[in-house]
Amino acid sequence: MTGSPSSAHASDLVEGDLLRPMLRVAWPLVLIQLLQVMYNVADTFWLGRLSADAVGALSLAFPIVFLFISVGGGFTAAGAILVAQHTGASAASSGSDREAGRVAGTALGFVMIVATALGALGYVAVEPALALIPADAATATEVVPLAAAYMRVFFLATPFLFGFYAFVALMRGFGDTRAPLRVMVVSVAFNVALDPVLIFGWGPAPALGIEGAAWATFAARAVATVVGWYVLFGTDAGPEIRLGDLVPDPEIVRRIVRLGVPSALEQSGVSLAFVVLTALVATFPPAVVTAYGLGNRLISLVVLPAMGLAQAVNTVVGQNLGAERPDRAWRAVRAALGVVAAVMLPVAILAAAFPVPIVQVFLPPGSPDAAGTIDYAVTYLRVASVMFVFLGVFEVIRGTFRGAGRTTTALALSLVAVWVVRVPATYGAVFVYDFGTTGIWWAVVAGDVVGAIVGLAWLYRGTWTSAVVDPPAGTPADD
Repeated sequence: MTGSPSSAHASDLVEGDLLRPMLRVAWPLVLIQLLQVMYNVADTFWLGRLSADAVGALSLAFPIVFLFISVGGGFTAAGAILVAQHTGASAASSGSDREAGRVAGTALGFVMIVATALGALGYVAVEPALALIPADAATATEVVPLAAAYMRVFFLATPFLFGFYAFVALMRGFGDTRAPLRVMVVSVAFNVALDPVLIFGWGPAPALGIEGAAWATFAARAVATVVGWYVLFGTDAGPEIRLGDLVPDPEIVRRIVRLGVPSALEQSGVSLAFVVLTALVATFPPAVVTAYGLGNRLISLVVLPAMGLAQAVNTVVGQNLGAERPDRAWRAVRAALGVVAAVMLPVAILAAAFPVPIVQVFLPPGSPDAAGTIDYAVTYLRVASVMFVFLGVFEVIRGTFRGAGRTTTALALSLVAVWVVRVPATYGAVFVYDFGTTGIWWAVVAGDVVGAIVGLAWLYRGTWTSAVVDPPAGTPADD
């Protein structure tokens, strides 16, 4: 796990050629995102062979779970922003990166406190949260109890989940994305191996059904956190964190909260919108609920290259603004927008041309109650392909604003896409104009298309090109 980037590696992002080091940071992030989704894909793959209702349970559980974890996710994002800008400042001045280490340590300790509280709250809120969903009678009887069983186990794993998220974010801010990739490979391999054993009861293990998928995730996240923290504290990888840095420093916490609250509101606002959207979709029969969840998971796979590139832009923009080089930050953003459009266009064409075999990978035709679900999911994927380029552009734009420390701007853009466009469009399509399931799919497209257009207009105002830390000391500045 050694072989981390040195300060010279960090300076690669603020000096010399730009595209190559940015892509060097990006490709492990793309793979990390792919492996991250593999947790869910593995669950969907094996549970799809258990029953369509089990897959539908994941569709109901995921938005509620994500609503809780997104609150803490904002603070890991804030830690990455501050580490990136301090790292860039120290690279530009040939100074020490101890300030980055102090920020990273406080972020790690603070996030673990938040994660423990959120896990406890989520565990006791499972039934009340699911009770708020106005489910169809069949969905309430067959799917909701399965979702509750999955969620209870999942919330027990919340501290491990955030322990690894914080490790990845802090290493990314420093400019090292390969060490987190190696840890992620180990964790996902563990999860993929355990899933069928615990779901179906292979060998001496009991058949736990959907709870088995959750326990496999628990174990895999625990492994990832233990190995990740060993990398931070037992090797020379990443920022220089000392054990004493884990005790939250009030001044650093204030800066983390200042940047992290908008990020937390962005993520939780989006996830709350997905809870509302899932509640609207739950008024349809189980086949539609399952198709909606399956389609969303396929879209989450499609957007992986854009998410990885957006996170790389986050790091490159943060380090260059910290080094007082806004021209390089602009060049990185323009290059990333071109790359993401070039990548997402052929993906969109492929999804539009071959939706049936793609859907059937995750829900075979022979599975119980699969036929109707496959038809709905195929239509969803074909319609969604229209927005793929816009979706990629939107990811890069928000990554730019986050890297610049303009987390409030990223919050505003996300809320426009989901709350101003997607939620009202879904409600209108379903309950006002009676467009049925087709209206649901097109409402998804409308949200990301409008978000990308508004985001581009805001980006080219150019008001984001200053750092939120002052090199080399790293005191916060006004937005």
